[in-house]
Amino acid sequence: ACTGIENIDEAITLLEQNNWDLVAAINGVIPQENGILQSEYGVETLHGPAYGPSHSAAASSAPSSSSAFRHVVPSRQIVERQPRMLDFRVEYRDRNVDVVLEDSSSVGDIKHILENELQIPASKMLLKGWKTGDVDDSTVLKSLHLPKNNSLYVLTPDLPPPSSSHSGALQESLNQNFMLIVTHREVQREYNLNFSGSSTIQEVKRNVYDLTSIPVRHQLWEGWPSSATDDSMTLAVSGVTFPCHRLTVGRRSSPVQTREQSEEQCTDVHMVSDSDGDDFEDATEFGVDDGEMFGVASSALRKSPMMPENAENEGDALLQFTAEFSSRYGDCHPVYFIGSLEAAFQEAFYGKARDRKLLAIYLHHDESVLTNVFCSQMLCAESIVSYLSQNFITWAWDMTKEANRARFLTMCTRHFGSVVAQTIRTQKTDQFPLFLIIMGKRSSNEVLNVIQGNTTVDELMMRLMAAMEIFSAQQQEDIKDEDEREARENVKREQDEAYRISLEADRAKREAQEREMAEQFRLEQIRKEQEEEREAIRLSLEQSLPPEPKEESTESVSKLRIRTPSGEFFERRFLASSKLQVVFDFVASKGYPWEEYKLLGTFPRRDVTQLDPNKSLLEVKLYPQETLFLEAKE
Repeated sequence: ACTGIENIDEAITLLEQNNWDLVAAINGVIPQENGILQSEYGVETLHGPAYGPSHSAAASSAPSSSSAFRHVVPSRQIVERQPRMLDFRVEYRDRNVDVVLEDSSSVGDIKHILENELQIPASKMLLKGWKTGDVDDSTVLKSLHLPKNNSLYVLTPDLPPPSSSHSGALQESLNQNFMLIVTHREVQREYNLNFSGSSTIQEVKRNVYDLTSIPVRHQLWEGWPSSATDDSMTLAVSGVTFPCHRLTVGRRSSPVQTREQSEEQCTDVHMVSDSDGDDFEDATEFGVDDGEMFGVASSALRKSPMMPENAENEGDALLQFTAEFSSRYGDCHPVYFIGSLEAAFQEAFYGKARDRKLLAIYLHHDESVLTNVFCSQMLCAESIVSYLSQNFITWAWDMTKEANRARFLTMCTRHFGSVVAQTIRTQKTDQFPLFLIIMGKRSSNEVLNVIQGNTTVDELMMRLMAAMEIFSAQQQEDIKDEDEREARENVKREQDEAYRISLEADRAKREAQEREMAEQFRLEQIRKEQEEEREAIRLSLEQSLPPEPKEESTESVSKLRIRTPSGEFFERRFLASSKLQVVFDFVASKGYPWEEYKLLGTFPRRDVTQLDPNKSLLEVKLYPQETLFLEAKE
């Protein structure tokens, strides 16, 4: 439809020349001014350069994902080989940018495209996620031998605050991130807090309460815009400047101080939060100190413990920890392993080398001022949650209660040694929460990193990725060793199997020989017994024969000449009145029983053994003489 090509063979040839990249194939044959560019909504025709005003506006308005494209110079003629197009999905915080460019481009070209999309200087970007390790801006993509689709990450650890030209722009999107720089007036301390545009002013004040221990009803604010008149307003519509806005908070001199009195003491716009005024009456009327009512003790009363004290079963304790964590910070959080620390070791370290992961141990502490910010802004960030779920087994423990703290230190000493346990023991409360990165080795477990709570999302991601690089190198060695060991074991198994088969064959052959010998012996015994029986019968028949009559006998005598199958002859005289059975017995006494042999006459040819054995020789016409021959029966 775009090119007017109707010949299917020509279309397939074009696609093969472009590695079956439809966009590159179309760009190679259509006119220069009608380039086809791919967008996140499909394929559409764009007139003019790829970075026109309308394109920039569309990119900035996308809430979570946008697409950037490098312009492809089309050719009017079919060439031997078109440049290979590569697709990159680049993640930066909660945004995804799709970049499509030729493999002849460099890494720096990607950064320049991202600079236009993300409004971040290319020099401040760290482009991570390359399969071949870190590369510099001059590296040509073709030299990296990349696949068609690639995923990268952008880290900006040294990024300065955005230029003031964007400070007064009103951001309507609820997905924008606002940085509130809150100064605690009494202690002269600054807090850099990140909030989404959908967060309310009330949520900001509650977070500041966790950091400063100033109850919401006693907070005296400076710096809120005049349009922020209601604590239920979201930051996106409150009028605060994007991306950074400075605020100052202090404690009201008196709990009953009015809004008008506060405003008279300030030259800027002040906000006295009284949204929680109905929650408590003035504590001083009941003899309760402000710090006791609204300080740390009040925070402990408002929240259920993350983990029961002296829990007998670690799995049950982790179930309560996960449930309480979800109730406080939402469902987007790391998936905590439910079970003992030993079971977590087993899951992470003791499977096949390809399935092993790093172990991340999160140590929570409710009394630390950093805990709430770390959990809500860093640990629950979508990029951190995704990276942990893919590469780590995450196990957690609550260090707030002394008994639970002592129990973990005992486990730590047993598994990691006294040095690591002492390091954790000396950590102050304000240094919590801690994030321990553990890598399993052949003989021991090594602590790669101890991350404290005073960090940023970018720094946390960088340290997780650095630990992953160390682990990946070790994992490749383990995979190689495991493959070699499995190859050796396979060879040994094959040899053992061949040896077993050989033994079985030899045994079967030996048993067959033994059976054959036994059969031969049995047959020999039968043959001997049969021969002995024959001999006994022959002797018995020989002894039972009547004496041979003499030639000069006065009685009629019949002379019989008998030929054996071997050609021998034997003769004997019988009385003509003797029965035919006597002849049979004589022949049997010579070893030719009539059951096995038949006695045949010559003229006429007849089977004598078929005649009545009780008839005389005279009656069967075997008188005065006859020649007979023996033949084995079939």
